Amino acid sequence: MNKSILYLLLSFFTLSGLFAFIAIGQETDHKSKQLINALKDINGGWQKLSSKKDVQFTYIYHDLAKGKDISAERYIFNGEVSWGEYKQHEVNVLPNSKGLVKQSKRNGIPAVTLNEEKVTTPEAINSADFFRSVNYFWFTMMYKLEDPGTIHEYLGQEIVNGVNYDKVSLTYDAKVIGKIVNDEFILFFNTETHLIDRFLFSLPAWGINEPVLIMELNYEKIEDILIATYRKVYAPNKNGEYFILGEFISRDIKFNNGYTIEDLKL
Repeated sequence: MNKSILYLLLSFFTLSGLFAFIAIGQETDHKSKQLINALKDINGGWQKLSSKKDVQFTYIYHDLAKGKDISAERYIFNGEVSWGEYKQHEVNVLPNSKGLVKQSKRNGIPAVTLNEEKVTTPEAINSADFFRSVNYFWFTMMYKLEDPGTIHEYLGQEIVNGVNYDKVSLTYDAKVIGKIVNDEFILFFNTETHLIDRFLFSLPAWGINEPVLIMELNYEKIEDILIATYRKVYAPNKNGEYFILGEFISRDIKFNNGYTIEDLKL
């Protein structure tokens, strides 16, 4: 488990393109649908989030073994436009370069600058392509549980740390999303708050074919939107004992900034 969190997040990148509003090819049993609807009653669903037009915030990506990437993030929800500016980049974003790094992804095309000069190396472009999509996905994840190809199955209840949860398996239809091997999630719906404050997931890229990795989430209400502003990732060692890999913090969140796609051009 000593690989970069970059590869851990790779599992979520496979989902980042699934942002259509209408769910196509979705399979959901009755109980799972009830739980997802209860969550949407609390967070308002995609319609509420996207009504905010855009967002800006500070994002702290802390790999406990390697350091931090700290970025100013800006997204436009319609069209999944993503922009980031890094003054500190020790882990995944040009870690061997000094100075200000900017990334953007508009109309699906990534771009990078270092100290306001264009960077076109494959490493830099691939990193921008990856993190512009992944960071956007993290921010919107709980509003996108009914994306095309999603399959939900209710798994019953479990008590964790004194909290009672309803568990739902989330998998993906390979025919819909066009990817043969897909990650599997077990979402834990808190029976009191109706929020998902933890989930398990698999990572076939590491040979982890069962959902044994753990993500824990803490939420804040920003204006009238619930956002998972603090997340922790855990993995088991060879003895099955869990240790923390990293933490992710979003702060100073502000919606409706009036950004246009041209504003986020590099």
